[in-house]
Amino acid sequence: MTALASAGLQDMKMAVMFADIGLILIVGAVLGRLAQRVGQPAVVGEITAGILLGPSLLGLLPGDLTQRIFPADVRPLLSAVAQVGLVLFMFLIGWEFEKRLVRRHAKLAAGVSLSSIAVAFALGAALAVPLYPHHSVVAGREVSFAAFATFLGTAMAVTAFPVLARIVTENKLMGTRIGSLSLASAAIDDLIAWCLLAYVSALVTSNGDLRELGRIGVLSVLYVLVMLLVVRPLAGRLVWRWAASERWSVLLAVLCAGALISAWVTTWIGIHAIFGAFLFGFVMPREPKTILSQRIRTPLEHVSTVLLPVFFIVTGLDVDLGALTRGDTLALAAIILVACAGKLIGALIPARMAGLPWRESMDLGLLMNTRGLTELIILNAAVSLGVLSGRMFTMMVIMALVTTAMAGLLLSRPPPESPADEDGAALPKSASEAAAIKPLT
Repeated sequence: MTALASAGLQDMKMAVMFADIGLILIVGAVLGRLAQRVGQPAVVGEITAGILLGPSLLGLLPGDLTQRIFPADVRPLLSAVAQVGLVLFMFLIGWEFEKRLVRRHAKLAAGVSLSSIAVAFALGAALAVPLYPHHSVVAGREVSFAAFATFLGTAMAVTAFPVLARIVTENKLMGTRIGSLSLASAAIDDLIAWCLLAYVSALVTSNGDLRELGRIGVLSVLYVLVMLLVVRPLAGRLVWRWAASERWSVLLAVLCAGALISAWVTTWIGIHAIFGAFLFGFVMPREPKTILSQRIRTPLEHVSTVLLPVFFIVTGLDVDLGALTRGDTLALAAIILVACAGKLIGALIPARMAGLPWRESMDLGLLMNTRGLTELIILNAAVSLGVLSGRMFTMMVIMALVTTAMAGLLLSRPPPESPADEDGAALPKSASEAAAIKPLT
């Protein structure tokens, strides 16, 4: 093939990618809007859009339309675009993590979060025992039981903070005790989930080699210390200096570069890229708050709003319901049952022990059972690490979709007058007041 022909082929791949992204944005926007009209977060519609455009529906029609519209040689380009959006989003999530959100209900939130994680993780790891023999080989390579069980437990234990914040806001729960408590618990949950994912990544990357696992652990600790002790104060000085001189374009470029480089470093260490992006955002200064929000966070949120649907729909394209066997149907039912039981029981027990009524305790469990975005990130990380088979990936995505949709369907509605907090202080009335975050999904 001549260089000219090769260049033309590459240009055509790029052109197809552009058209695919355009189609993804249109279909994602339509189904995301439809999902919101029936009381669901947009992510439910966007994941559904990916499933409909994939082999589960569009691929069943004559002409192999899924392969024609999303050819195999273009999929890596779409995935690369999706990963850039994901890294920038994780940077925002780390940056917008607010300690004061946790302080409001620190003791009970920690109890709810730790209990729901522990119960869900234990049930997930137990479920791995019967599932492992059927999913132990991925792409011709055997996955260790320890990696499979740890991942399954982690996937069951997560709560999607951004999606939960959107559900709390849209269901008018932001000014209630249960809304504030669920956000605080989910914030702690998210932090622990990324640490668990970092451990699973290290476990898989080391391939069971204790020396390699130790190396990854030491480098990870060193990297966290460097970020906290060196990057954090340096970033604080740079942000204040460039904010004073209004060098916004330079600051935006440096922060995006920092998130991408941090993602590369954690990948090199042996843990997933999203951990690096999250940590870089976590050490960023929060002040001057108003200016940073207007000049830096808002533009980044707009970019993420455009790129994240690509991530959701590319994920949905890999879901193949037709590949599931009768045994997989039973396994899927068990996965959904265990996922719901772990979060509901894990949140219900500490809430009841703290004196919350049954209805509020159940609502808290439903909110903590919301997985959405965080689950998809972990599932994609597992696929890239070679832990999940295609059938297992499909079942876990369906579980994430079902558990996310459940909250909007089953939550009780608050009374017209929102109660005050236990100490008499009014609870936050908006997502930005409670978590300093505008949920992107």
